[in-house]
Amino acid sequence: SIAAFEGPAATYETIAIFGASGTAGDGILKAALADPDIRKIHVITRRATPRIEEGVASGKVLMTQHMDYLDYSAVHAQIAQADAVYWAIGLSSWGVDEETYAMIHVDFPMRFVEQWSAVSTKPGASFHYISSSDISEDSQAMWAQQKFRAENSLFDFAESKPFKVIAYRPDYIGPTEEEAHIGQDLLYWFFAPVGAAVRAEQIGQAMFEVTARADEFENGDKLGTRSIVRYSDAYARRQGIAAR
Repeated sequence: SIAAFEGPAATYETIAIFGASGTAGDGILKAALADPDIRKIHVITRRATPRIEEGVASGKVLMTQHMDYLDYSAVHAQIAQADAVYWAIGLSSWGVDEETYAMIHVDFPMRFVEQWSAVSTKPGASFHYISSSDISEDSQAMWAQQKFRAENSLFDFAESKPFKVIAYRPDYIGPTEEEAHIGQDLLYWFFAPVGAAVRAEQIGQAMFEVTARADEFENGDKLGTRSIVRYSDAYARRQGIAAR
């Protein structure tokens, strides 16, 4: 297990979430809504979901509908305020050509960090990118090559900037309990006992723990499924909630 955090925790009162309408992003948002250290959540999204609407109604979420993920000029005011950004935009490679897949997984986040670095007002900010397990420079699959390229591009860009990029490499991501259908639950419980599955909410909790422990991480660090679970558990202990 991860050693108890003795703090003080890095500030992450204002955050931004991209991809909150998807499986992983919904879990990150659920965790963020329950986190007492987060006071304002900017959700940049193409569409609303019941979870986003719940957050808006609570006053904790400020939703901005945004359609062009190669141009962020319309949301500069929102992203400039973020202490941390949690990126969960992505899609399956099934039936998707390489150009489109690369645009979504590489160009979208790269264009974001380029513009964010120009407008951010927060020193020590961090960008948290959901990547994938089983990727390397020797990967043969198209999707793995593009995810690996995305990681390296983001890491390299941040080397000369006042923020760091952390990558998360989960295996199977189980949706939040209220969003999961029976097939997804069966897959989760099949892979979880061998350390190859994580709940989407746990990814969010791990991200917040990593953000709080900013001094323990360097730009370019990567967390696999087992590390995500351990940091989620550490977060639960620090917050005094029941670990999953």
